[in-house]
Amino acid sequence: MFDLHFPYWPEDTPREIVFPRTSLNFNLDVSATRYPDKQAIIYYDSPISYSELKRQADALSAWLQQDCGVKKGDRVLLYMQNSPQFVIGYYGILGAGAVVVPVNPMNLTAELEHYLEDSGASTALVGQELFRNIQPLIGTRELKHVLLACYSDYLTEPTDLPLPEVVSAARNEVNAEGVTAWHSIMEPGSGRTPSPMDTGPDDLALIPYTSGSTGKPKGCMHTHGSVMATAWGGSLWNVMLPDHTCLCTLPYFHVTGMQSSMNGPIAVGATMVIMSRWDRNTAAELIQRYRVTHWRNITTMVVDFINNPQLGEYDISSLSAIGGGGAAVPAAVEKKLKDITGLSYVEGYGMSETIAQTHVNPPQRPKAQCLGIPTFNTDARILEPGTTRELAVHEVGEICMSGPQIMRGYWNNPEATEEAFIELDGKRFLRSGDLGYYDEEGYFFMVDRLKRMINASGFKVWPSEVESMLYAHPDIQEVCVIASPDAKRGETVKAVVVLRPESRGKVTEQAIMDWAREQMAAYKCPKKVEFVEALPRSGTGKLLWRELQEAERGS
Repeated sequence: MFDLHFPYWPEDTPREIVFPRTSLNFNLDVSATRYPDKQAIIYYDSPISYSELKRQADALSAWLQQDCGVKKGDRVLLYMQNSPQFVIGYYGILGAGAVVVPVNPMNLTAELEHYLEDSGASTALVGQELFRNIQPLIGTRELKHVLLACYSDYLTEPTDLPLPEVVSAARNEVNAEGVTAWHSIMEPGSGRTPSPMDTGPDDLALIPYTSGSTGKPKGCMHTHGSVMATAWGGSLWNVMLPDHTCLCTLPYFHVTGMQSSMNGPIAVGATMVIMSRWDRNTAAELIQRYRVTHWRNITTMVVDFINNPQLGEYDISSLSAIGGGGAAVPAAVEKKLKDITGLSYVEGYGMSETIAQTHVNPPQRPKAQCLGIPTFNTDARILEPGTTRELAVHEVGEICMSGPQIMRGYWNNPEATEEAFIELDGKRFLRSGDLGYYDEEGYFFMVDRLKRMINASGFKVWPSEVESMLYAHPDIQEVCVIASPDAKRGETVKAVVVLRPESRGKVTEQAIMDWAREQMAAYKCPKKVEFVEALPRSGTGKLLWRELQEAERGS
């Protein structure tokens, strides 16, 4: 067991903990029983109590079971923005004994089609602004039922906060076969209750999708137990209690936002202040108005927040824990944040395959631009790529982890599952695909990636997926997607394109980018396009993408 970091462990915290052997949705049952009248959610000044959150989650569970025929283990898509409906939907799906399949609201029809086909989901919970993307798929293949949510239905109190258009939009009445309005199943007094499910820690709870170096996105199979590990562990590492309040700005479909800003607060009975769209003035006002204590975010949010010339007008002194992951926070940004708040930015590291953190910096002794140390019950090693040989201090190798938060495997993909794991010292270790090292105090640092991956503002973009979609463009003969340095996003997507001979001189770079925006989620779209005569290849015809990548980083 790797133990160099033990002397720097969070104060008064055990190195290993016993996680609850209950289902994830039992956490909501407990908090609703303990704190029935406490605010579970504040949504642009409109509150929802824990008892009401539980009532509505139960109503949704009953609808899924009785109207959609959802059974234990069935998959249900959850496709919407951060909102009360996302939380209700998540716990309603679990309460029906089903499995949550969270989908990035930036994804479009072609991407949704893959999630439906691969997961076998026949039901989807959808924000009304996204209905146009999923509508062509209703009644085709698996999709039979859509529950359509209007976020403004949950604006029950007046507010002086500026509302994003997606939040203020009035309800659209959709009269189509297979489509049900959210509000119609939430009326109090319906008398419908869900059938109880004997769901335990080893049952599937969640399948977030992540792309890989080849092929289409893969579903990560997480049990109630693996999700519980980081939801519960996170609330102990950066201590969160029932009287704490969490500002929820990270997207809930993403595992970090899901765990730190939804499942963690619900597990302890804390309050969630939810934003559907990032706005730095609204965030500062919400911190001041509701005395927010915890805020998990990404680097781009922190940079925007601290550079707000109006920040000094707000009282943000209630903050006691700020942190995040996805991309390292520059030293100058970390210093400015500490000057303003007195708090160190606590960075962490994890993947969809680990349902958020495997490493976090000790709150009392964080290091900047550092992944942190292995968290509760987690064994992490640096191994020589392609072998199981363990490397020593400051030697660069692949970061590999074993712990209770590790996924069971990839859904319907045994080959990819086998490639992702190795056995070492009688334990099953996940290969991260990330190159790093640890220092003499056991803190881990990232160096590079074994996999072709682009990290754009915390969103992972896999070049092979973008390339496969770009090949559908009628003017593209060949394409290679690489990361391009970006001052704001860290990295952005660049497509190096060989046009078909008949298209050369007739198609512009902007036309390629405009086409891409209609085909894929915005964060995947190339922000740069370069036309070339040919792509570099080896003597055997293999694409030498690293040559293009190294040239881009050196330019």
